Amino acid sequence: MRLGLGANWEQFTLLVVVNGFVGATVGIERVLLPLLAERDFGLASRAAILSFIVSFGLVKAAANLFAGRISEHWGRKKVLMAGWLFALPVPVIILLAPSWGWVAVANVLLGINQGLCWSTTVIMKIDLAGPERRGLAMGLNEASGYLAVSAAAFGSGYLAGSLGLRATLFWMGEIMAVAGLLLSAVFVRESLHHARVEAGQTPLGPKRSFTEVLLLTSWKDRALFAVSQAGMVNNLNDGMAWGLLPLYFASQGLPLERIGFLSALYPAVWGGLQLITGGLSDRTGRKWMIASGMMVQGAGIALLVLATGFGPWALAAVLLGAGTAMVYPALLAAVGDVAHPSWRASAVGVYRLWRDGGYAVGALLAGSLADALGVRWAIGAIGGLTFLSGVVVASVMYETRQHMGAPH
Repeated sequence: MRLGLGANWEQFTLLVVVNGFVGATVGIERVLLPLLAERDFGLASRAAILSFIVSFGLVKAAANLFAGRISEHWGRKKVLMAGWLFALPVPVIILLAPSWGWVAVANVLLGINQGLCWSTTVIMKIDLAGPERRGLAMGLNEASGYLAVSAAAFGSGYLAGSLGLRATLFWMGEIMAVAGLLLSAVFVRESLHHARVEAGQTPLGPKRSFTEVLLLTSWKDRALFAVSQAGMVNNLNDGMAWGLLPLYFASQGLPLERIGFLSALYPAVWGGLQLITGGLSDRTGRKWMIASGMMVQGAGIALLVLATGFGPWALAAVLLGAGTAMVYPALLAAVGDVAHPSWRASAVGVYRLWRDGGYAVGALLAGSLADALGVRWAIGAIGGLTFLSGVVVASVMYETRQHMGAPH
């Protein structure tokens, strides 16, 4: 039993492909669901439209926590397969939904799917990669997921023009869910034993109860606190981008194809650049990659409201994607640096609890501000919070690349 990307490249590559299907499953919704709320269900309140992101974010956050903890006992593969089973009914519910409440229920199931499947693919890749190239491993994982988000968003925007919103959601959603389940059931192998091998090679730290891991990751360790709040704010602005930007662009007169392009451009840059930024954080460290990435995101969001027109908005999407690419793999790698292999899966689950809780917070905050002050003010406020989060990382976090397995 050996650790490392080279020694485990077949399973690692397979998990990259599986995570692509996980990303595509949620990417289908990024353009179509806000428009479905407005056009099919006649919702005018931005807060009401963004309610599907609130349900998605809360459930995904809880599923992350559950996935991390239970995979230490059940094994990773069982959790991954269970996650895919929750995805299967989602397209059917949306296709047949007589009211918006049914769509919210479908997104509860989608949140469980994303929490169980994405968390497990992250944990399994950390298991296989070992400590030396953890940033590269996370870059590859997140790149596959978010490039698939981008491709699905782009493709769904074009297909919806001929198939319609609901039919596109149904056919694309079922194809992705069935393919992901079959790959996971037939070809993916258990990786828990790799984590146990690494634990045997790592100096034994103190045993951690789940409560200790929760408190350490959320607050007590300076680096893990900085990582958790940055992850939360990152997905807070992603929740805003998911729910408000398609409506904002539509209100400015952009056709569906161009809305689809802009909605796909941000995760495309995010996904593609992680192939570089993940490995780069292995060499330069995590802290300043995260801090500067949050600030670049803030600048991109500011440009959305300070400029008008397709060109400036495309540049803003590129900046937002580039900043997110700097942040995302470095955040996960930092958790892997600090957490001992014996409790690392739980720490990843806690981090992802806070990170994906940002979807719910972002949807509630952006929706409320948009209804009260207008969409531009809501977008601008989220940009300010994002920049501030980068300042917190710069002020509080220590460099984790030099402290692997030794939490402060």
